[in-house]
Amino acid sequence: MKYLSSTKNPEIKRLRLLSQKSRERKKQAVFLIEGLRELKKAIAGGYCINALFVEEGSEIGFEDICQKLSDSEQFLVSLAVFEQISIRSGSEKIVAIAQAKNHSLDTFSLNKNALILVIEAPEKPGNIGALYRTAAAAQFDGVIIANPKTDFYNPNSIRSSLGCLFLLPTAISTSDEVIAYLNEKEIFIATAALHAEAVPYNQFEYKTPIALVMGTESTGLNTNWLEASHQHLIIPMSKEVDSLNLSVSAGILMYEARSKKIERKKH
Repeated sequence: MKYLSSTKNPEIKRLRLLSQKSRERKKQAVFLIEGLRELKKAIAGGYCINALFVEEGSEIGFEDICQKLSDSEQFLVSLAVFEQISIRSGSEKIVAIAQAKNHSLDTFSLNKNALILVIEAPEKPGNIGALYRTAAAAQFDGVIIANPKTDFYNPNSIRSSLGCLFLLPTAISTSDEVIAYLNEKEIFIATAALHAEAVPYNQFEYKTPIALVMGTESTGLNTNWLEASHQHLIIPMSKEVDSLNLSVSAGILMYEARSKKIERKKH
């Protein structure tokens, strides 16, 4: 391993730039992963790891992963410098640079009975991460992000997903293109929306393939989705409460869809 002990080192400057600038991550088509758990999930998800940075004194704990990624560049970083590049203030001892994937709809391939989560116009990286974590836990087959308002590989998205963001096939496109794709593939569109024709989420069959579409907490779904929807769904709640957190709402719908799919298999 090459030893890095100065913040003026080109590799360290690049790390800090990638950590802070979404534009730079997109330009170089790479992103950062911090933490062994997240790194292992990225490898399991088929991501290419370009470089590893290990905090000095922690190298013994990462011998296995370094051997597994022997083709990547590897650096040992002094304690003082690693503190400067760590997003989590030193709680994790390894940082990686990974190659971004192609997330076009053309490469998005699912089985014929797929459960898909569609997220429209997500703005908060923490919400995106939480949605991926729940989608992975509920064994969804893929995620589509329509009209994204933030960088998919934002470090906070990765952190809040606990690396689950790497485990699910993902497509990113405009709402119009996503709607056209779902219709072309004959995938049922179920939207979470307050609508006169909406039915309670637990009274719906969720026959697959199906896309569960979630909008933002503040404005909900745009008109295109409301018009394209095959069925609107609502979550009944107390009159004293007018809304639920996005990730909570999505979790309720995803687990209901998963449960209905399992029930059909039994019969």
